[in-house]
Amino acid sequence: MKTTPRTPLLLLAALLTVACDARELDADAARADAEAAAETGGRSDVPPLAIETARPGAPAIVDLPDFTELVERTGPAVVNIEASAGNGAPARNAREEIAPDPFGDDEKGIGRNPNTPRRGVPDQDLPEFFRRFFDEQPGMPVIPRGGVSQGTGFVISPDGYVLTNHHVVNGADTIIVRMSDQRELTATLVGSDPLSDVALLKVDAQNLPVLVIGDSNGLKPGQWVLAIGSPFGFDHSVTAGIVSGVGRRSLDPSQQYVPFIQTDVAINRGNSGGPLLNTAGEVVGINSQIFSNSGGYMGVSFAIPIEVAMNAVRQLRETGQVVRGQLGVRIQDVERGRLEELGLDRPAGAFVDSVENGSAADRAGIRPGDVIVQFEGRDIGRSAELPPLVGAMAPGSKVRVRVIRDGKPRELEVTLTALEVAGGPERAPARQPAADNGRAFGIVVEPLDAAARAALDLKAGEGLLIARVEGAAARRAGLQPGDVVLQVGRHEVGSLKQFADAVAAVADQDEVRLLVRNARSTGFVILPTR
Repeated sequence: MKTTPRTPLLLLAALLTVACDARELDADAARADAEAAAETGGRSDVPPLAIETARPGAPAIVDLPDFTELVERTGPAVVNIEASAGNGAPARNAREEIAPDPFGDDEKGIGRNPNTPRRGVPDQDLPEFFRRFFDEQPGMPVIPRGGVSQGTGFVISPDGYVLTNHHVVNGADTIIVRMSDQRELTATLVGSDPLSDVALLKVDAQNLPVLVIGDSNGLKPGQWVLAIGSPFGFDHSVTAGIVSGVGRRSLDPSQQYVPFIQTDVAINRGNSGGPLLNTAGEVVGINSQIFSNSGGYMGVSFAIPIEVAMNAVRQLRETGQVVRGQLGVRIQDVERGRLEELGLDRPAGAFVDSVENGSAADRAGIRPGDVIVQFEGRDIGRSAELPPLVGAMAPGSKVRVRVIRDGKPRELEVTLTALEVAGGPERAPARQPAADNGRAFGIVVEPLDAAARAALDLKAGEGLLIARVEGAAARRAGLQPGDVVLQVGRHEVGSLKQFADAVAAVADQDEVRLLVRNARSTGFVILPTR
């Protein structure tokens, strides 16, 4: 093969082209290495980042609830409440001073029935939630003079009715309602009910956004709920959780008429009075309390069912006060160890521990030792279920009550009386000490005279009068001279011989149950036999 003089030139040109391309590739690689080095801090062993940017409208990988729309729709009807007290001082910014409420500490609790016993619980053993209900303990939500209390509320009517907690505004001289649009309106207190912890306010405004009142009767554990409130002054804070339980009883005996909703929604100081909402945006409760050993949220929160609150609202608007029906009994859960004695196959119902003399229950024939298993057709599983049912009925209502007595069911009709704040129990006057017969269980008894029988509506041969209380256990149980012992165990006593025989019959037992009557009620007292 022959070559022409042009062949070397063509080969040289081709080689030069390849070399130029290689230099350009080397330059590109060097620039890339420099950029990567800048991103990795100069380290040459770290590969460049592979970043994927988000795509607009990308679907969620995990299907969790999104409450954005619900909050946008309900939030405008939720308000912040400032309540101040003291010498006409104007309301101050709640962020500067947040007065104690149920979720924190306080100086002295006010509002407890002074006749409600503490039942021997050491103060240091009480959780914060429980302590708030006793005087000289922290946490009672009463506004200190000269202080400011902060809470939450929500609008229930376009013409300015606002619902909140009683403890948020209790004792206030001035109440300021701050709307979501930052308007500040002075509110008047229409009325409040300490037993349900509900207060109704009124502001002078029209066309306000309102919340839809829902139905808490259908709530079940596991359902989603959320709260909107002002914890620690952070307005319109949203927290969510689930229903943990329903029909919970309060540790405060004065609030036995509220079957609380328990949730794990985060509730803190300032959330008081705010709405508990279901996923439809309807109010199903009012956030009221937490159970806490620290004073802050610990996963156990309580809300007042909206039906209880709206019943109070209706009465407050109409009469300015809330009235409730009353049976006139003291009850407790059925003890499993007494099932055979009571003729029950399971520990259900409300055991009647005592009956107030002359009460609705007394007139209807309910006796101590009965077990109430039905009220107006509704089964009673625990004693805590009965008070809310009774309290929801109006005084004068006739109700059907089923009791188990000596293993047999009885149907009774009861006409409810009005619940009144209990005063101190009236007792028969103390008598002179009796002779040393009739002594047992730390008490000394003697026969009743005609005047004492008439005062307590007792028949001849019924009961023995307590003349002296000598034992510490009897004093702790509340026995006093003037009380009357009707039974020792299951044995009726009306004479000293019957008393002695009854004492001998229970001598081998560790404790004995006495049926005792005083001027106020008839009920059981348990005492040690040794």
